[in-house]
Amino acid sequence: MHLFAGGGSNTVSPLVIAVALLASLGSTIPAAEPPGNPLYLDPAQPAEKRAQDLVSRLTLEEKAMLLNHKGSTVERFGIKCDRWNQCLHGVWWDRPTTLFPVPLALAATWDSNLVHEVATAISDEARAIYNGWHQDPMFPGEHKGLIYRAPVINIGRNPYWGRNEEAYGEDPYLTGRLGMAYVKGLQGNDPRYLKLVSTLKHYAVNNVEQGRTSLSATVPERMLYEYWLPHFRDCIVEGQAQSVMASYNAINGVPSNINPLLLTDILKQRWGFQGFVVSDLGGVNTMVTGHMKGQMTYEEAVAKSLIAGCDFSDKEFETYLPLAVRQGLLPETRLNDAVLRVLRDRIRLGEFDPQELVPYSKIPTNVICSPEHRALALKAAQESIVLLINRNNFLPLNKGNLKTIAVIGPHADTFTPGGYSGKPENPVKPLQGIRNRAANGTKVLYARGCEISDASNAEDSIAQAAAIARGADVAIVYVGTNNKIESEGRDRTSLSLPGRQEDLVEAVRAANPNTVVVLMNAGPLTVPWLKENVPAILEVWWAGVEGGDAIADVLFGDANPAGRLPHTVYASESQVPPQDEYDVTKGFTYMYLNGKPLFPFGHGLSYTRFKYSDLRVSPKQIPVTGQIMVRVDVENTGKRAGDEVVQLYVHEVRSSVKRPSKELRGFERASLLPGQKKTIAFTLAGEKLAFWDVRTHGFVVEPGAFDVLVGSSSQDIHVQTRIEVKRE
Repeated sequence: MHLFAGGGSNTVSPLVIAVALLASLGSTIPAAEPPGNPLYLDPAQPAEKRAQDLVSRLTLEEKAMLLNHKGSTVERFGIKCDRWNQCLHGVWWDRPTTLFPVPLALAATWDSNLVHEVATAISDEARAIYNGWHQDPMFPGEHKGLIYRAPVINIGRNPYWGRNEEAYGEDPYLTGRLGMAYVKGLQGNDPRYLKLVSTLKHYAVNNVEQGRTSLSATVPERMLYEYWLPHFRDCIVEGQAQSVMASYNAINGVPSNINPLLLTDILKQRWGFQGFVVSDLGGVNTMVTGHMKGQMTYEEAVAKSLIAGCDFSDKEFETYLPLAVRQGLLPETRLNDAVLRVLRDRIRLGEFDPQELVPYSKIPTNVICSPEHRALALKAAQESIVLLINRNNFLPLNKGNLKTIAVIGPHADTFTPGGYSGKPENPVKPLQGIRNRAANGTKVLYARGCEISDASNAEDSIAQAAAIARGADVAIVYVGTNNKIESEGRDRTSLSLPGRQEDLVEAVRAANPNTVVVLMNAGPLTVPWLKENVPAILEVWWAGVEGGDAIADVLFGDANPAGRLPHTVYASESQVPPQDEYDVTKGFTYMYLNGKPLFPFGHGLSYTRFKYSDLRVSPKQIPVTGQIMVRVDVENTGKRAGDEVVQLYVHEVRSSVKRPSKELRGFERASLLPGQKKTIAFTLAGEKLAFWDVRTHGFVVEPGAFDVLVGSSSQDIHVQTRIEVKRE
């Protein structure tokens, strides 16, 4: 974003000299000062006043330009558009950046501190790119701005959803905590300057890809406030996210882009959101040609979008907003508010200031793909791996006893980056990870066996895989999905392993009972045969550039797995309600599941054992507005160091409405040495026991008894007690 201010004055001030000097060094601030030493260029002034001053100087057309994310340059002030970017799990750039595990894998760590650390590394690389092309005119690569469209915090209600990989699972509380950590990592902690602007996607009730630009989600009022919105509130009120993207879909017949309830009443008034709302790409166009086809002109569409609360969009804003104001469809005061919201954040990003004042301008380009970030990618991948099954302690493998290892499967020698991924640098594939980590002299055999989705002509390949498995000490089979199966614009059609992959596992298992299955996928895989017949199963997701080494570390016991499922793995597809059912009480998620799952939400095993004891709750009676402290002792009673993810759930014993069987209200990932005991403490506020009351249109807590349950998954509860909420 180059900002070159036109004009000048007869008196050359020290500020002008400083500006000119910095401009000669490739700075982003104006090259000359407009007449009158304008307030918007004064770094000593609050961002709000500076933005107001700049808005007051703009013409109607210039305001519209600034509300197009790829708009024209405002020549009088030299303000170029930001040209936003993506960074779901690494900076999307035309040069290599560090590629971390996909967001769903990060969610499986249940480690908000790690998620914050990963987001900080990503924002360091984003700022380094920005600094590079500002400080060196010969800097290679695309010139990326500082508004980033991440994280995706849509809730994973629908296991078929093609974008499950981009989000943090099915639970609003877990999503809110991890999303907030990510936002804070992207935006930084400076009291004055933003590191990046984080854009929450996609607000709201967005998790079906088929027909997403025209569908309307029918959502009961209670479910909207209780299930579909709490994580957005967490990331906005507590995380202070500065941007929110309106989703393509409509909610109860009202497109999100023109939904005043969502964009103004809830977001800006109730939650006090101070940032800006951006439409999804082509959001205005999807109303004129989709949702409201034949019922709305472009002038009306942009006017209704602004009036509803959308502040920032595409070329339609630049083209039609001046017409909408002149036709009386849009008050200019609302247009001014939108421009102010966008410019206030751009000022807080430091665009208009001497770069020596902006702390993030000092981040060097050598952080991009640095060894430190590579090590963090390895740690994140290790922490994300979930041990689903481990019969008779089959894992970890003793590498010293293995002379021959058969590495099999379509994912074994393939790198799957996931959606919205940058260019990976030297990604470690699973086969290479085994070769890197196996003992010297170990013979590693490889057979692909079959393709991920193509079911044709696989017999010979499967037979070949079984043959090499038969002669090995252990067979490791890497199977799963890829972005041809699940991705943006593409929902899954089945929860089973695609193609002939399950046939491959069966053939290898028949040839060699010492078979480990490694699942590499995003959305849940319903694989009951594998659960019943394979000694050990790992869920490793799409694990980033260090994934191959991380998987091998867990297989060989150099890392102790402690990942936990951030979603329910359903026992059968018949257990899942229809995709167009948005009332989760009908059988979605661990909270309302009908029957038993294949693997429960929060599930994950370890190579060591943990004992829970001495659950203390104080006080045991609270008013609705009170809070309790929950403490529990957790001890590592095994022989290996390991992490335990301690999970706190609540359940209302008797309620006037259908409530969850359990509801997550706290979690902590704790590292313990053998024999070590730690006290884990949670604060449980009375408001976290509430449900949305459709009669009063607000959250209420009913007096009565609530179970407090602590364990290592939603089904594996170790200790529990009961508290009482007193009537006020």
